[in-house]
Amino acid sequence: MLENIILTFEAVGTLLIAWAALRVHHRILNEHNISKTVFRIMRIEQRLGILGMILVFVGYVLNILY
Repeated sequence: MLENIILTFEAVGTLLIAWAALRVHHRILNEHNISKTVFRIMRIEQRLGILGMILVFVGYVLNILY
């Protein structure tokens, strides 16, 4: 039981940190005061961040179920 609570806190904390980082990227991308190269790299980072959040969530679910 305590292990599940710890895993939940860890997953939620990780997802919140990732969400905050993605929000910063989103705000910077909407300003368009950056070069095209930086813009392209930030878009890639944003996609990788979303993928990372999905993997954290899937890992959490699998850990709880099994």
